[in-house]
Amino acid sequence: MKKANINSTKVAVLLVLCLQNSLFTVVRRYSQGVLKETYSKHEVLLFGEAVKMAFSAYMIYKGANENGEQSMYKHFHHLMVTSNKMFLLALIYGLMNILSYVALRNISASMFTICAQLKILTTATFSCTILRRQYSMVKWRALLSLSVGVLLFSEPIWNDSEAKHSAGGSGQFWGTVAVLTEVTLSGFASIYFEKVVKSDVDNLTIWERNFQLALGSFPIYLSFICFNGGDEAGYFGGWTFVTYLLALLGASGGLLVALSIKYGDAILKTLATTGAIILSSVLDHLWLGGPLTPIMSLAGCVVVLAIFDYTFDPSPTVAHSTAIEKKAPDNDSDTSIELTKSA
Repeated sequence: MKKANINSTKVAVLLVLCLQNSLFTVVRRYSQGVLKETYSKHEVLLFGEAVKMAFSAYMIYKGANENGEQSMYKHFHHLMVTSNKMFLLALIYGLMNILSYVALRNISASMFTICAQLKILTTATFSCTILRRQYSMVKWRALLSLSVGVLLFSEPIWNDSEAKHSAGGSGQFWGTVAVLTEVTLSGFASIYFEKVVKSDVDNLTIWERNFQLALGSFPIYLSFICFNGGDEAGYFGGWTFVTYLLALLGASGGLLVALSIKYGDAILKTLATTGAIILSSVLDHLWLGGPLTPIMSLAGCVVVLAIFDYTFDPSPTVAHSTAIEKKAPDNDSDTSIELTKSA
């Protein structure tokens, strides 16, 4: 009975991961690319961080009561004082979140979702250069296939001679630059998390890390809000139902990362990624009128197969010599990081 409950929980987590990833992408595209809403994206991100911070604080408080801890003031004070290592990570996540809004204002949700899978390539590259980790030829072939699939999927952008000289073509170009910059930052953030944070002697829980990340994000988004004067609509202007939905979808990432770590495995995460690619592409095409040509469909299949090849590579794992590798037992930190970032 217990095993059946765990399996049903895994299925539920899979569905929630898939839906959250897909809806967050498609709704952002709808808000920015179709409705052209004028709210400040920095305010939406700040609201999401506030929700995540409050929920994380509640989970920390609940866990402390179960463990019999007395002084919550000292505990939270310790989290605030020791959050300096998370500030750089919060800054990177902040830039990534902002770039995602820029990208989805200019390119389709399906294009964004496919290009975002290049985070696997950037993570592997930074892992080789910073951690000196070695990958099998199967994984490198999978990464090459992934790159080719993304290139083919983006064919409507780089192979449209008329669009290149139009305003829309310029927007697509900068949208693609934004998402490629985001996946590069994502790769670095994954390795930074593994090299610096996982070696921390505090051994904090995921809720405590989320609390520190949200705390570090506040001054970043507040600075953008003050500098831009609330953007076009002014301070907290232009908010609609879609805006609040976006903020809540983003904040749910903090909960999802905890669920994925507790119940997830490589199969679940890969299936969730595959489901998000398919669902985002279909919703973008049917709801928002995004492109979905036969070439793009085949390219999407190439990307999905490349993700499966990379994840389920049967080659023996190469032993790592550094101490940090021994403290980081899994290679799925990039997936966990992306869920946290989406919050």
